[in-house]
Amino acid sequence: MTAFERPAHELPAHEPPSHDAVVLAGGAARRLGGADKPGVRVGGRALLDRVLAACAGARTTVVVADPRPTARPVRWTREEPPGGGPLAALDAGLRHTTADHVVVLSADLPFLEPATVRRLLGALRAGRADGVLLTDADGRDQPLVAAYRVHALRRELAALTREHGALTGLPLRRLTAALDLTRVPDHVASFDCDTWDDIATARARIREHGHVLDEWISAVKDELGIDLDVDTGVLLDLARDAAHGVARPAAPLTTFLVGYAAAQGKGGPEAVAEAARKAADLALRWADEGTAEAKADVAPDATPDTRPDAG
Repeated sequence: MTAFERPAHELPAHEPPSHDAVVLAGGAARRLGGADKPGVRVGGRALLDRVLAACAGARTTVVVADPRPTARPVRWTREEPPGGGPLAALDAGLRHTTADHVVVLSADLPFLEPATVRRLLGALRAGRADGVLLTDADGRDQPLVAAYRVHALRRELAALTREHGALTGLPLRRLTAALDLTRVPDHVASFDCDTWDDIATARARIREHGHVLDEWISAVKDELGIDLDVDTGVLLDLARDAAHGVARPAAPLTTFLVGYAAAQGKGGPEAVAEAARKAADLALRWADEGTAEAKADVAPDATPDTRPDAG
């Protein structure tokens, strides 16, 4: 197993009912020299935008940080005083949620995917625990890659406030120690970027052969504001048929026209698949004609003259 292969665990993958998301993005990033960590780009996308894409299914997404441009609209809030730590930030974010379940995430998770968020929520609803969190490659809890029951979080945050007078400066373990948690190992989705070495590792990983195409497609869809799942294999086959059967430049032009045709129609995955099928059939017919012409050195109905003196 390589460093970034997923462990063979399974979580319920059914689509959960509505939920909210709280993303903590206001840390000081001291190990990055105070750099704007949520804005650091991995695979051409800001880390914060990558996390927001993963939790796009939330009814309300609250980002606890100073406002900034993002790929999709969110609700902004800030803990008081700013920089008061993760518990103060979480409490500030929860004040803007209304669902019974919430996904709590940090803003530095380059490999978080929507499927992971759905599975965390599915596991939470399937059991009775207060929360379901991921553990990293070293078995450490990652409470900022988790799904929780909101009432449990509010209960324990209120208890900590009564005990300490405020949540400012308190570590997350004060909260998680009081909760009944289910732990799920996943050292891919839980990988976070605390140092520049972590950033370099993440950037190198998405360029590996098995990941680069999916990462690129996700980045393009995010950049263009497209939320559409299509069969990339169909489009790649179409590009190959157009390049081989017609001419190499026909590949990108044909896939563009397929996308345009799909947008003019229903615009969903089915429209893309239907347009791709029609274009692929056309490319094959075009190629068949070329093959037939190459073989037709003589007329199809011609009979060769086999006489000895035929010249």
